[in-house]
Amino acid sequence: MKKNLKTNLIFAGVLVVIALGLLIWQVATAKPGMEAVLSYGNNKVLTFSLEDDGVHDVDTGSYTIHLEIADGAIRFVDSPCPDHNCEGFGWLRNEGDWAACLPARAVLTIEAAA
Repeated sequence: MKKNLKTNLIFAGVLVVIALGLLIWQVATAKPGMEAVLSYGNNKVLTFSLEDDGVHDVDTGSYTIHLEIADGAIRFVDSPCPDHNCEGFGWLRNEGDWAACLPARAVLTIEAAA
């Protein structure tokens, strides 16, 4: 009985060490969070965390644009502009992704969080 207990304790200890090692590795190699940067109007800039789901309405001076954030991505939704091209860009989630609403003079880009 004591031999099985000792073996089980050693096995459990090895599992704990492996789990801690994996946790430390994950934290050390984690990518920084992504954020959406909206540039609009006369050099105005807003930043949105992609970790906070929600809908945001932004008055650009010429149009009120509507942005939706969900599951680590953002998109233009329900655009009031005449051509709705900005909605066609779809969900943006990767660094370097971008979309523009030219009638609203707005550009949305994905960047690594500072």
